[in-house]
Amino acid sequence: MFDPAHAEFWVLIAFLLFMGIIIWKGVPALIGKALDNRAQAIRSDLDEARRLREEAQQLLADYQRKTREAEDEAKSIVEAAKREAESLAAETRRALAEQVERRTKSAEEKIARAEAQALADVRAAAVDLAVKASETVLRAKVVGSEAASLADAAIRDLKGKLN
Repeated sequence: MFDPAHAEFWVLIAFLLFMGIIIWKGVPALIGKALDNRAQAIRSDLDEARRLREEAQQLLADYQRKTREAEDEAKSIVEAAKREAESLAAETRRALAEQVERRTKSAEEKIARAEAQALADVRAAAVDLAVKASETVLRAKVVGSEAASLADAAIRDLKGKLN
């Protein structure tokens, strides 16, 4: 069975001797340590990747929140600008209406004053004409110094009543 002449026997002896030397030199422990170190490095890399992923997700969430806030702020600015423009337009329309009303009222007052002045001028002209006509008629009918004083008194009387 185990004949020293057979090659398989010497291969088995060489193999066992090789395994013994490897175990005696601590190669399995070195391989295990290397594998443990590699596993630890992979675990560390995975933890770092997980941490970076969480950080990236946090940054993305912050960016999305800031984007929403900026959009909301932009909407509120646009709405405020619209309200301000509408308010300004309403104020301008109101001010324009007030100005037109004031100018219309002023024009109506000027027209009323002009009418009153024109009426007063016409009355004064009519009074003057009536006084002159009366004076002419009275002078024609009354002759002498008594007539002149009577006419002057009547004219003064008439002017006093009309004014």
